[in-house]
Amino acid sequence: MTTYVSRADLSVAQPIADFAEAALADARLDVTEFWMSVSEIVRDLTPRNESLLRVRDDLQARLDAYHREHPGALEPAAYRALLTEIGYLRDQPEHVEVMTANVDPEIAELAGPQLVVPLLNARFALNAANARWGSLYDALYGTDAIDQSGELAPGPGYNAARGEAVIARGRAFLDEIAPLSAGTHTEARAYRIGDTGLEVVLPEGPVTLVDPATFRGYAGPRDEPSAVLLRHNGLHVEIAIDPDGPIGRGDSAGVQDIVLEAALTTIMDLEDSVAAVDADDKALGYANWRGLMAGTLTEEVTKGGRTFVRTLAPDRAYLTPGGDTLELPGRSVLFVRNVGHLMRTDAVKDATGADMFEGMLDAIMTALGSLSDLRGEAAGGNSRTGSMYIVKPKMHGPDEVAFAVELFDRVEALLHLPPMTLKIGVMDEERRTSVNLAACIEAAAHRIVFINTGFLDRTGDEIHTSLHAGPVVPKSDMRSQPFMRAYEDRNVKLGICTGLGARGQIGKGMWAKPDLMHDMLEQKAEHVRSGASTAWVPSPTAATLHALQYHQVDAFAARRALPPLPATSLDDLLMPPLASPSDLAHDVVVREVDNNVQSILGYVVRWVHQGVGCSKVPDIAGTALMEDRATLRISSQLLANWLAHGVITSEQVDESLRRLASVVDEQNAGDPAYEPLAHDDEPPLAYTAARRLIIEGAAQPSGYTEPLLHELRREFKAAGGR
Repeated sequence: MTTYVSRADLSVAQPIADFAEAALADARLDVTEFWMSVSEIVRDLTPRNESLLRVRDDLQARLDAYHREHPGALEPAAYRALLTEIGYLRDQPEHVEVMTANVDPEIAELAGPQLVVPLLNARFALNAANARWGSLYDALYGTDAIDQSGELAPGPGYNAARGEAVIARGRAFLDEIAPLSAGTHTEARAYRIGDTGLEVVLPEGPVTLVDPATFRGYAGPRDEPSAVLLRHNGLHVEIAIDPDGPIGRGDSAGVQDIVLEAALTTIMDLEDSVAAVDADDKALGYANWRGLMAGTLTEEVTKGGRTFVRTLAPDRAYLTPGGDTLELPGRSVLFVRNVGHLMRTDAVKDATGADMFEGMLDAIMTALGSLSDLRGEAAGGNSRTGSMYIVKPKMHGPDEVAFAVELFDRVEALLHLPPMTLKIGVMDEERRTSVNLAACIEAAAHRIVFINTGFLDRTGDEIHTSLHAGPVVPKSDMRSQPFMRAYEDRNVKLGICTGLGARGQIGKGMWAKPDLMHDMLEQKAEHVRSGASTAWVPSPTAATLHALQYHQVDAFAARRALPPLPATSLDDLLMPPLASPSDLAHDVVVREVDNNVQSILGYVVRWVHQGVGCSKVPDIAGTALMEDRATLRISSQLLANWLAHGVITSEQVDESLRRLASVVDEQNAGDPAYEPLAHDDEPPLAYTAARRLIIEGAAQPSGYTEPLLHELRREFKAAGGR
């Protein structure tokens, strides 16, 4: 049972009070003044938040009524007129100019991979923060990026043939980014620093780089360096040299590894990839964030029978060709993703006893946790420009963005921070934001540093918004729908034309198949070719491999070659993904129900029973997919849509749930903490959650999964569950 303490006229859960007051003491801020100001923020902004949520409900009700009266395909002009009349579609601003200042170069000037990790898991958080640099050899050897069949199969011990293939791939990469004036890096016998720069010794003698500026620095003696630093397309590459190392001693040039600058930025997540339902969960996330900002977060890790303490990586030091010291960051620049405007939390209760809006609490506590990075002895460990970066998800339109900006204003005043310290990332994942993206950017023009596209949440909102227009296409067909193509193109091009591309990131979504790195290397380069300066990856290994694609394609050059938006782009964006009868053949429907039920059960069982917010869930074919609340939203909304239109029945859903519960149980048989879904009488809470998400999906606010998941996870914990 939660213990509360009185602060001003608030009731504050003890773990939250403990976190806040320890941080306040370190920052030498007055505790009484702090809580009085928090109370003022809650009192002033709660009615505004409530009003914005009522607008969501009112707009959805009016859209539902329209679609019931006009089912099926829409007439574009009439539909735009309706959306304008009800205030859903705003006039696009004639000119928007992003003016954000003091942005770190990793965000404003460079292009590279971005990780998203659950902040409640300290080990994952540390691994991600340290993924700024990654071993190319390890990433190639340990994944299917290199063929894993025949003599190249990894096996229980080191496979020399596979190692040779990895080294060959690495040398080919060096030839791509740092070609030699003659010969290839494969022929290298030594690397050394000459009077005019890098020299690569081949059997015929030393050669230089075609572009000497590619060489940026080195470590160790000039004639026998331990590291050679290159730079290409803004990203660094280190050739690690150790003739006595396990790989280097068999290499003609003593090369032990090729280390890539990989995850330039990381989003530490308090939202879709976590299961944070109470004060204990929230306080853990806030404490981990504070530890990252202070540089003090550690975690004891046991791996391969060895136990050690993982810490944040130090910066990396080199010498320039002229002999000066060159220091490069050892860690990703970190964002923190707060929750959106919908959910409340009983971690703090206001003077009336009502739960505080969780997004307000996140803004206050994560900013408080950032103070050690913003001022004092540890300042600059994350942001060298004195900024804090907050990704704000699930906002619907410019008024909600403006509300987030006002909240940030108030938090800066609360913590005595300079105006515009808190920067905002606006996730373009809700339909009302997509159709009003320029106005959303304008609402945060002095703070915005990030926009991105998120296929799954965006699709979930698309389905829910047009729920009564008709049955939608199967999930696998969503990416080819006109709305999705328009959405992806408009996001990048509006970001560029507003000037965001020169002051922040324009991003793309997650690669959701963490074990299929060959496929990622085949497909994800499209994100770079689209002009995006970052894209999400599911692991540090994936970040290292995705970094290769920013060397293959210059994202900023790709932007300059983009064609203009077609005149029909807004109409395409507003076109619901409705199915034709041929899209809904019996076998297609049966397969789609099973696929979605499988992913819902596999994800929800860990969320409710174990508090795991992001899971690698096998689909029916056994392919592991990264699942979070965004994937859950689209699966549950699609089935809710088909239920609403009679494509399927609740009896079909129940039959699929019962049958696939046993399949999910079998897939999790090796997990000692797993609690089965299959049952003869009273269903476990996770099973109940899965069923309700589908059957009650049409009634959920914006189709979100959080209200039901939080309710049942809290019930599980109250009954003594973990």
